Amino acid sequence: MITSHELRTKYLEFFSAKGGSFFGGKGHTIIPSASLIPENDPTTLFTGSGMQPMVPYLLGERHPLGTRICDSQKSFRSQDIDDVGDNRHTTFFEMLGNWSLGDYFKKEQIEWMFEFLIKEIGLDPNKLYVTCFSGADSFAISRDEKAAELWKAKFKTVGLEAKIVENSERDGMQDGRIFYYDAKKNWWSRAGVPENMPLGEPGGPDSEMFWDFGSELKLHENSKWSSEPCHVNCDCGRFMEIGNNVFMQYKKTRMGFEELKQKNIDFGGGLERMAAALNNNPDMFKIDLFASVIKLLEKLSGHSYNENEKIIYAFRVILDHLRAATFLISDQAVPSNRDQGYFTRRLIRRSVRYARDLGINNNFCVEVAKIYIDEYSQAYPELLQKKDFILNELEKEETKFRETLEKGIKMFSQYILLGSEAGKTISGKEAFDLFQSYGFPLEMTIELATENKLTVDINSFNEEMTKHQQLSRAGAEQKFKGGLADTSEQSTKYHTATHLLLASLRQVLGADIVQKGSNITAERLRFDFNWPDKLTAEQIKVVEDLVNQKIAENITVQMQELPKDQAKDLVTVRSFDLSKYGEVVKVYKIADFSIEFCGGPHVQNTGVMGHFKITKEEACSAGVRRIKAILIHS
Repeated sequence: MITSHELRTKYLEFFSAKGGSFFGGKGHTIIPSASLIPENDPTTLFTGSGMQPMVPYLLGERHPLGTRICDSQKSFRSQDIDDVGDNRHTTFFEMLGNWSLGDYFKKEQIEWMFEFLIKEIGLDPNKLYVTCFSGADSFAISRDEKAAELWKAKFKTVGLEAKIVENSERDGMQDGRIFYYDAKKNWWSRAGVPENMPLGEPGGPDSEMFWDFGSELKLHENSKWSSEPCHVNCDCGRFMEIGNNVFMQYKKTRMGFEELKQKNIDFGGGLERMAAALNNNPDMFKIDLFASVIKLLEKLSGHSYNENEKIIYAFRVILDHLRAATFLISDQAVPSNRDQGYFTRRLIRRSVRYARDLGINNNFCVEVAKIYIDEYSQAYPELLQKKDFILNELEKEETKFRETLEKGIKMFSQYILLGSEAGKTISGKEAFDLFQSYGFPLEMTIELATENKLTVDINSFNEEMTKHQQLSRAGAEQKFKGGLADTSEQSTKYHTATHLLLASLRQVLGADIVQKGSNITAERLRFDFNWPDKLTAEQIKVVEDLVNQKIAENITVQMQELPKDQAKDLVTVRSFDLSKYGEVVKVYKIADFSIEFCGGPHVQNTGVMGHFKITKEEACSAGVRRIKAILIHS
């Protein structure tokens, strides 16, 4: 049996060799995975697909490593949190990917994917099914008969006559192997179906591959098996999508769709799903990547993985969530109440809550993370490099939550009794008290309520949250505005200097650097930012020089008042809660070097600020560094 790590290696080596003499011997360049925290993409919090970092190159920008690229991309989809617990959903996964950037197209991709799946890793072609795009008359995009015929020819090479079926959703399998579906199933873009794509977004028809686990399976709890025809996309549990060949050849315009200046291939295949197909077991959590953690949880809980539905659900939540949290923390998404960190916190707290259901009442997250770090360290060595940091963050978060969990559960039990007498509803105030006092995210309260056949007044909860935020802002404004002790001329200079400092740090350390806090007086600035290591003397010097260069350029600081939705597309960095801003916001622009939302005062031009000097760089907390700096006037 091929292990998951061997599968990843085989895939990358297979495509790195693909080219041959006909193509000048040019294979695919293997690139490392991008961070789970996107760079230069304010539209999303996480890297949720393998193609996300590739968009500029799909649109025509030249990739420095050529026209053939392959990788295994770390991916996280926060929207799948509530689906975790079944046999095939995870929030974190690896997406095996290969790209042709204006190079080869459908013929080569289909030929190579068939060769990889059937010959290279040995999947049974009798269990492989594919889908193709049926066309979209409203967008003048025709049926993809070319892809269907290419697949048919490949199946014939292994002795299978692949029947092409027109409407399996209506009529069922019909002994078919190749099926046409409309844009809801066989079109791919980041925005989904063509109607939802924004102007300028690339997309195209796709051809997906499905593995058949057997017609006797009726796995999905909401299965339509008994009332509707079964087909590869019916979600009954029999079939699992294991890969998607996207023929990325269109761009959305005001006039409809136009051909991109280059035809691209964008393949994405879930590593874990391919491993499940190799295992011929529809439970994705039975692949080798989870085996050691399952053994640990069985030992700690005294329960076996397959004991009953409630136990297996709890196991799967923990297996997925702590793997995801380990990778997220490694990429600097430390637990917090905002942005990416909110999801890391939610994953850890859900894990602890379900561990309680298993009878695991002592800290265990670190032990699980150690296994995952060891399991993945060869493929992702940064996990080993950041091991102490990851374990420390997990331990802190679990300890913090466990301190209040039992009290919160007891309080929730009281709400259950009260709720049963009051129309089976937990009030918004009660839900907010659980959040404020016991660290229960609203989603956890809703989960607990649903399990106990109660409802939660979500609108009332939101009202309580709004009142709390307004009180918090009022208190902060009385103390100081935006980290400023006052609005004197000198404090204003230091405030502008923090914007230049953040922009410089992002250039030197990377685009994932964000502000974690600041405090500014008329004598100095103090600035906190996410970074795991002590800055070198060289890094400090480069940052200083960048700030001073922009001061010397005597740049006019421009301010625009814009609608918040419009302004979001302009800013270069967002590391704060947008809800604290009104519908019209101020955007401060220092050339193209720094563009940020801000409500504080700024100098009119940078030349009046003086010479910038970093006086100290130190640790502030785990994963957060602090810089102290002064402005020197001659």
